[in-house]
Amino acid sequence: MHRSRLCALLIDCNTDDIEAAAGFWSAALGRGIDRTHPGTRGNYVMLETPEDEPIVQLQRVAHESRVHIDIEADDIPAEVARLETLGAHVVQRLERWVVMEAPTGQRFCIVRVQRPGFPKNATNWD
Repeated sequence: MHRSRLCALLIDCNTDDIEAAAGFWSAALGRGIDRTHPGTRGNYVMLETPEDEPIVQLQRVAHESRVHIDIEADDIPAEVARLETLGAHVVQRLERWVVMEAPTGQRFCIVRVQRPGFPKNATNWD
């Protein structure tokens, strides 16, 4: 058995100025920029997030700008295998997460547990 839940909404920004992008999304979503969060570093900026809501993070990317979701799991290989049975496939395996693509073409990531309170609101999978 393993558990998983929606973790984050990532805003991929193909930009040279991640700070300007963070300023826009901070104002658009009514969330401050969380400068003290360990996830704010280099190409990444975290927005302030209430504890019971998914994380909102911006990341500077080389590919097209888009939005994707992260699913956090206490067993990444088991969650990847479960999603493969649903028709998703692995695009890339990285050190701490796996990039997948749904059969409908959207990319998403399977990540280690990141938010407090896990496994609250997680689904148990056999």
